[in-house]
Amino acid sequence: MDIRELAVPDSYVLDLVPHGDSRGRFTEWYRADVLSEATGFGLILAQANHSVSARGVLRGVHFALVPPGQAKYVYCPSGKVLDVIVDIRVGSPTFGVHDAVLLDSESPRAVYLAEGLGHAFVSLAEASSVTYLVSSGYSPGREFGVHPMDPDLDLPWPADLEFEFSAKDQAAPTLAEAKQQGLLPTMEQCAARYAELRGGAAGRGR
Repeated sequence: MDIRELAVPDSYVLDLVPHGDSRGRFTEWYRADVLSEATGFGLILAQANHSVSARGVLRGVHFALVPPGQAKYVYCPSGKVLDVIVDIRVGSPTFGVHDAVLLDSESPRAVYLAEGLGHAFVSLAEASSVTYLVSSGYSPGREFGVHPMDPDLDLPWPADLEFEFSAKDQAAPTLAEAKQQGLLPTMEQCAARYAELRGGAAGRGR
């Protein structure tokens, strides 16, 4: 698989290589060594999640407080979604910047985003499945959101969809409101967390 960094620093897209024959198809959708080489610390797996979404369902923009934060490795085994990463780290040179990746089961890709980044996706097909590995378990008191339709973010949602949101996502603040309320992680917190993870990875490698 090939990996490259996105416009949001500390997020990556991985182009996967499917192998198929008359029996079907096989894909290595996660490789710890490839991710670790790119990030310097890889992913500590704490939980694996799976969602199925009707066309037009939009989930996010979600994030978790740092530390520890919640890194995600996202893959779409069935259907098609537009996956969006947002830099919500206060003090980051790219604060408010986003990037988007089409995750399509027919041309498989995966996305990794480090702790402290915002994540959202919209389903472009009926019953799109999304499987994601995360670095920390579900903790409702530490998980928040930014409104996916925040006009200042201007995220690239398709114009031909009728969107469906959860009540929580619909009530989420804008990025400016979340910053004012002190909800967002800072770049300083995130950089310290990444350094801690790199140090732990170096220790495990000895």
